[in-house]
Amino acid sequence: MSLLNRDQIRSLQSEACQRLIETTLGSNPFYHQLWTDAGVDIDQLRHADFPGGLLQLPFTEKFQLVENQKLHPPYGTNLAYPVARYSRLNQTSGSTTGNPIRWLDTPESWNWMLDNWIEVYRSAGVTSEDRIYFAFSFGPFLGFWTAFEAASKMGAMCIPGGGLNSSARLKMIFDNQVTTLCCTPTYALRLAEVAEQEGWELNKAPVQTLIVAGEPGASIPSTRARIQRLWPTVKIVDHHGMTEVGPVTYECPRRVGSLHVIESGYYTEIINPKTLKPTEPGKMGELVLTTLGRVGSPLIRYRTGDWVRKSANTGFVCDCGRSEILLEGGILGRVDDMVIIRGVNVFPGAVEEALRRAPGLAEYRATITETDSLTDLKIEIEPLPEADPQKLRQDVHREIQTMFALRPTIQLVEPNSLPRFEMKAKRWFKQSANSHSH
Repeated sequence: MSLLNRDQIRSLQSEACQRLIETTLGSNPFYHQLWTDAGVDIDQLRHADFPGGLLQLPFTEKFQLVENQKLHPPYGTNLAYPVARYSRLNQTSGSTTGNPIRWLDTPESWNWMLDNWIEVYRSAGVTSEDRIYFAFSFGPFLGFWTAFEAASKMGAMCIPGGGLNSSARLKMIFDNQVTTLCCTPTYALRLAEVAEQEGWELNKAPVQTLIVAGEPGASIPSTRARIQRLWPTVKIVDHHGMTEVGPVTYECPRRVGSLHVIESGYYTEIINPKTLKPTEPGKMGELVLTTLGRVGSPLIRYRTGDWVRKSANTGFVCDCGRSEILLEGGILGRVDDMVIIRGVNVFPGAVEEALRRAPGLAEYRATITETDSLTDLKIEIEPLPEADPQKLRQDVHREIQTMFALRPTIQLVEPNSLPRFEMKAKRWFKQSANSHSH
């Protein structure tokens, strides 16, 4: 398959962006109101050159979508067509705002997302000859469905694992000689834990490729290393997407843990979240996306809240032969997840990186306690059954101290006492000093 160069990418983006803006100006009440309120000259916008013309538009933020759906239930006004024109409904978890965002798709925009997912499979070396197992329950989250239907469109055998426990899923994987497994990084660890308990030998598993998404585990080196130790014969492939925008990135085949943006589908910006100005390549910033093919329910200059770092070599052809933007280290964290503990900026992903370096750790839970003058961190750690709990506590203390120069409260808990997760893991909690619940 031939790879796109920068001129081809820019040409595709220009054509897609022109169509997107024309449709949005003609029939999308949400954006017409947003742009009018921001003082955008609509006539000038109609004649702008794209994709550069996007930069005269305001950013779209999640709270605006939430408020819009509250005011115009149930789907809001970010729709280019009558509701009857849409054939799919998905929704976000609502974990950030407390309110899930419902998302509608036309058959055309759904098919556009499937093609983007097929790019994820192709870059991972997955073909129509593979047998792909989807180890999650099929709820309202978009990623499950697009991954499954893209694999079906590609001609691969698709095996759903919804409604089954981990033991039954392992049996299906072995019985059906599954070659590709799709799940979250946390669930890859959980499956390995159950395999150890029940005598499944993962070094003899038929799985060749493990595609993980839903959380940044595979871009956290120590977590990735743990998964690789437990699944010794698989190739781990990272990917990320969001219900609001669809499948966005795929792991570079040559640079482990770094992600290429599917630029034929997304116009990409990386900004300083405080100044809202573009960041220089090599600097961290917030990922901003415009969905070029989701015309019926678009997002234009959407602030994703994801911390990323665009490669300093952007503009050059990558070692893998691709010219698409490379995000070094994948998704580095969430803009709204950073906390300041005793003057130190702390990201959950960095804490996980430190914790997973301790070889005896099975699972953990972190609680941030805030008072008027102080923020404290408590980490509950669950040892593996064969681990020495006191050595684990010492190792965790050392790793946290080395990385952050902090001494959080470390509390040992009994083996198998902390929750296990199939979907996105929820390990971080906040509470006020006078609260005793998570």
